[in-house]
Amino acid sequence: MKMNRRDVLTALPAGAAALAFPELRRERASDKPGTHEIVPLPFDPTKLRGLSEKLIVSHHDNNYAGAVKNLNRVEAELANVTKDTPPFVVAGLKERELTFRNSAALHELYFGNLAGDGKLEGELAGAAATAFGSAARCEELIRATAMALAGGSGWVVLGYDLHRDGLALSWSGGHTQHLAACLPVLVLDMYEHSYHLDYGAAAARYVDAFFANLHGEELNRRLAAARKAAAAMRA
Repeated sequence: MKMNRRDVLTALPAGAAALAFPELRRERASDKPGTHEIVPLPFDPTKLRGLSEKLIVSHHDNNYAGAVKNLNRVEAELANVTKDTPPFVVAGLKERELTFRNSAALHELYFGNLAGDGKLEGELAGAAATAFGSAARCEELIRATAMALAGGSGWVVLGYDLHRDGLALSWSGGHTQHLAACLPVLVLDMYEHSYHLDYGAAAARYVDAFFANLHGEELNRRLAAARKAAAAMRA
């Protein structure tokens, strides 16, 4: 089905990532509120370089899985909302829904861009050069943004800005800050749970390991999907 600009803009608030990433919107039981499933790791956690099996499994089974479970609980509570529910209760539930929904989605994207050979090449390298001057400069800025979050919490997202039709790098101090109409291409988790078991406070060494395991083919696939969404907006 061909989508025009109006269709795309209408779909974005419901989940920008789902628009450009078909695997996130495939029909399954977990599409229904309160029934979201925990997606298994898409790789063998013993095979990553510089990131231990213990760290990855703990991250997946506790932090990511916890977000999915909490999203289901919140959505179950939202199903009971009526016109008589106090506004402050609805506000609290909606805030938690957004937090857990974004946490689950970002974690799935984060795990999905690991288990590669660490090379940034192909279409993404070209797009990075256009947006930042060179792929090396793009990586330098990603690393600097990551270190700005070290010792705290948040996400680094290299995404495709549908409004400006190009890559944009964004910083998030939590799960609810994200550049509007921007589809994630590269996602880096900078919450301490993502590296503390292996590296303690040495966040820079974790960032090195992250880059060593980047899945270039997956990043290029996401970029191509995002460009299709941008083209649909301009149609």
